[in-house]
Amino acid sequence: MIGRLNHLAIAVSDIAKASKVYRDTLGAEVSAKVAQPDHGVSTVFISLPNTKIELLEPLGVDSPIAKFLERNPDGGIHHVCYEVPDIRIARDKLKALGARVLGDGEPKIGAHGRPVLFLHPKDFCGTLVELEQA
Repeated sequence: MIGRLNHLAIAVSDIAKASKVYRDTLGAEVSAKVAQPDHGVSTVFISLPNTKIELLEPLGVDSPIAKFLERNPDGGIHHVCYEVPDIRIARDKLKALGARVLGDGEPKIGAHGRPVLFLHPKDFCGTLVELEQA
């Protein structure tokens, strides 16, 4: 069902500082910061030859990333994102197998302009999973 790993997301409290580490220390290509108000975050993408890393910074106090950083003040891996050919078919199959889709269950447009859904971490070995339509 799942395709390639689209990205690994890391929550950070200071996206500019984290971007500098990836750009200046590790020599990676780092995108500009983009606010994603529908998701309560600002994002930066680091391009790698085989995938991307997404840095997430809270956009306001109600951001789910702010809550994550309260529990993990140093930041850390927030979620993994896998591509699927058809997000609604994947959602329906996963729900039929007992997986919980977060939110209202309807795909939302993600940072890449494609439909995304999140799956409950308790159903996936403690890892928050994002599905993105390829």
